[in-house]
Amino acid sequence: MAFELWFALSLCLVLGTSEAGKQMPKLSDKKLCADSECSYPILIARALQDYYPGDCRFIPIRQGQLVYVYAMLKDRGNLFWAGSVQDSYYGQQEARIGHFPSSVVEETHALMPATTEVKTTKWDFYCY
Repeated sequence: MAFELWFALSLCLVLGTSEAGKQMPKLSDKKLCADSECSYPILIARALQDYYPGDCRFIPIRQGQLVYVYAMLKDRGNLFWAGSVQDSYYGQQEARIGHFPSSVVEETHALMPATTEVKTTKWDFYCY
């Protein structure tokens, strides 16, 4: 019983001090996507360099990794894209969509045109 209580308290302390479950500032009010749900990738890009994110809105990228781009932020956030990293080994990295600077990747394959303008929501920048 004492162990379960200690474990529960420790877990609360760890989760309470992390960025998980935190609303972060919006990077942009609009984004360009292939469809209204931003569910189809726009393009595939290859990372030119390593990128280490500053907070949980962003995803880490290693040089050479493929990135599936689902959205391009507009207006004040136009330097950032949203996507998912494709690792070279299945299961090595959990699939997760996040933002990254467009300058750290180069487009390798265009898939669908980004012609649908979508408003961003608080969930686009929420840290889980």
